[in-house]
Amino acid sequence: MKALPLVGVLLLVLGVLSFVVPIPHRENHGVKIGDAKFSVETENSEKLPPAAGIVLLAGGVVALVLGMRKK
Repeated sequence: MKALPLVGVLLLVLGVLSFVVPIPHRENHGVKIGDAKFSVETENSEKLPPAAGIVLLAGGVVALVLGMRKK
């Protein structure tokens, strides 16, 4: 199998997953004063912006079309 159709399928899968699967994000905010350390850790999950998913899907379709063309 050629590489371009494989890349196209991979981009399509990533594009669909970007609409469904949230990406976990963790932040640690802390202050250290002498021997004492005060910190707060926050964790949230966010999905990618819809524009990123659309770009991934469009790139996948273009790569599949270009990869399946016969020369």
